[in-house]
Amino acid sequence: MYTKQALRELGLTGDELSDGQKRQLDEQGFFIIESFYSRAEAREMAEEFDRLHAREGEKGGHEVHVEPGAPRVSNIYNKTQAFDICLNCKPLLAAAHHMLGEFKLHGANLRDPLPGKGHQDLHVDVPKKFADDWWVTNALVLFDDMAKDNGPTRIVPGSHLWQPINVPYVNIGDWVPAPLTPEEQARVPKDLSAPYPGELQVTAPAGSVVVMNSSMWHGGTRNNNGARRRVLHLTYTRRDLPQQLVQREYLTQDLYERMSPAQRSCWISNPCRKPSAQPPRVPPNAKANTRAGGIRAGAHKHAAQCGSRPRSLVRIVRGTLFWRLNPHLWQHHVRNGSTTAPTWGSAGSLSPRN
Repeated sequence: MYTKQALRELGLTGDELSDGQKRQLDEQGFFIIESFYSRAEAREMAEEFDRLHAREGEKGGHEVHVEPGAPRVSNIYNKTQAFDICLNCKPLLAAAHHMLGEFKLHGANLRDPLPGKGHQDLHVDVPKKFADDWWVTNALVLFDDMAKDNGPTRIVPGSHLWQPINVPYVNIGDWVPAPLTPEEQARVPKDLSAPYPGELQVTAPAGSVVVMNSSMWHGGTRNNNGARRRVLHLTYTRRDLPQQLVQREYLTQDLYERMSPAQRSCWISNPCRKPSAQPPRVPPNAKANTRAGGIRAGAHKHAAQCGSRPRSLVRIVRGTLFWRLNPHLWQHHVRNGSTTAPTWGSAGSLSPRN
């Protein structure tokens, strides 16, 4: 089933986004739908977040990323039905189709910055190889009010049209940044943690959905007043790109049966393959392994998603080796926006951070 057919079967008609929302996504890189879910629905999802995090503790998010200072939970749809109402978030599905064309689920992660924590350097989630090379559509589903003092996401409107900056190493793959023009170099801030001219702090009530182009410059901010700021990061990527979490490797029988064929088409790389009888094992040292894996893990993950295409594996390995064997070019990349040393993580996943 191709994407347009799946969306029609999910009830989308093509009128889910206004011309203004499409224009804002194209030109500014985001739009906000306030109070899309009721406060009661947002509260139920927030309470389920707390229940899951209490169960997983410091290993929460281990399938994708464990972040000090911001509790996380990943692989949520295989663990609970509480977030199923977000499966058919029509404006998000429409935005992903508008941006990406043929798409599939990328990731679904919960995050809650603790008091005094949560600030991030300005970054993009993914690279791009040409001006409108869009890789990921990202949505923030707010379970609590996002206000000025509880760690709102900061964004730089229109920056998705600029060069990528501070791309997470695990998302680089075989991308090599082009030399910057003087205009592009002038945009790069000396301090990625400092406020950027023209940046906007997103504020919206609980139940709102913030739809973003993951190529837009953005980052989390510090939770200054300690109020809860729980969100769901729900992301979609192009069908030719790897998922953040390989859904068919984690798919449970319960989730498979809960989804319609159209939902499976939008969520699973190979929707015809039923789940394994055995759920994936949670490693006992999950926290320590969050940035481990290297070339082998990345290549294995990419093979699982892309049907073991040798050429794709060669590109993953080649790209990773390129950066390891050319540290001087990595330093060039650092000067172009990244302030952190490379992390030798999985080269086959794409990981939004905020």
